[in-house]
Amino acid sequence: MSELSLSPVPSAQSESELPLTTSKKGRRTRRFGVEQHSRPPLARMLRIHDLISRNSHPNCTSMAAEFEVSCKTVMRDIDFMRDQRQLPIAYNALNRGFCYTKPVSAFPSMTMTEGEIVALLVAQKSLEQYKGTAFEKPLNSAFQKMTSNLEEEGFFSFQDLNAAISFRPVGYAIQELRVFDILSQAVLEQRTVEFDYFKLTGKKAERRRVEPYHLGCIDNQWYLIGNDLVRAGIRTFALTRLSNPKLLKSIFQRPKNFSISDMMASSFSAFETPKPTRVVVRLDAFAARLASERVWHKSQRIKPVAGGGAELTLEVGLAPDLENWILGWGTHAKVLEPHELCERIASIARSMALQYSL
Repeated sequence: MSELSLSPVPSAQSESELPLTTSKKGRRTRRFGVEQHSRPPLARMLRIHDLISRNSHPNCTSMAAEFEVSCKTVMRDIDFMRDQRQLPIAYNALNRGFCYTKPVSAFPSMTMTEGEIVALLVAQKSLEQYKGTAFEKPLNSAFQKMTSNLEEEGFFSFQDLNAAISFRPVGYAIQELRVFDILSQAVLEQRTVEFDYFKLTGKKAERRRVEPYHLGCIDNQWYLIGNDLVRAGIRTFALTRLSNPKLLKSIFQRPKNFSISDMMASSFSAFETPKPTRVVVRLDAFAARLASERVWHKSQRIKPVAGGGAELTLEVGLAPDLENWILGWGTHAKVLEPHELCERIASIARSMALQYSL
């Protein structure tokens, strides 16, 4: 008898290993395409482990036929078992099948801490903020691929999760997946891009040519930050007002000194501001309690004052998003510093009151 010949698991089987089917004309052809009604990945791998453990030397053809999947799918399962679960799988050329090169007592299971499981549950539920947007389907698909084995092994149930944790996003932006795909490609490949952009104060869209540096999500809305070649400066563009993007061939080098953290350091939210200003807002007891429960900016300081309430101090640039946030507190907040912000809020408040004058 010849010596046993073992070889590493091949990355792909030869064509002879693909299962045969019969066409309408009676020809025997190889079966490709997506499998249907197949068992879940973990169940397949447990069965593969069982077959190999019994020294039955299963091959791709026999396992693909049993699982009703393609040979490529079987190879992906075997690659995962070898690379991720560290199982000593090899291909036995003499017996034309797979075997273990050393004893394996049991199929290894994945271990996770309670904190990791809870974090994973929260991450899955946080995807609900994209419900109804173009991102919902690809995000859910990617998450299911990452966690399918965990659910099969009994770590958690998505049905139980739906009853335990939920997210209720308000005012999320309606994104277009095609626009995001093109812009993300442009950022990663450092390629110039053209697009139509509708400014908030504009009457029609303008064609822009930009070297895209960064994509950022701020308050449930995506923004593109890049060098506007026509206006010769860094600009921020909301993806919801961007359309007809075109990826150009020209390549650029992102400046080494560009830092999104430095650029937005003094910003309250999405508006870029040149320098920070000391802003002091007096909050009554109601607003002070609510404000203290959240971090609005990394520079914030909240100091209780006599008589109830508190003073909230921020080191931020003056911009419309800061004004809108202050106005959102209504009569529960009053700007103390700086004077120009006091006048601005007072002017807006008077204009609002005139709209409701009877």
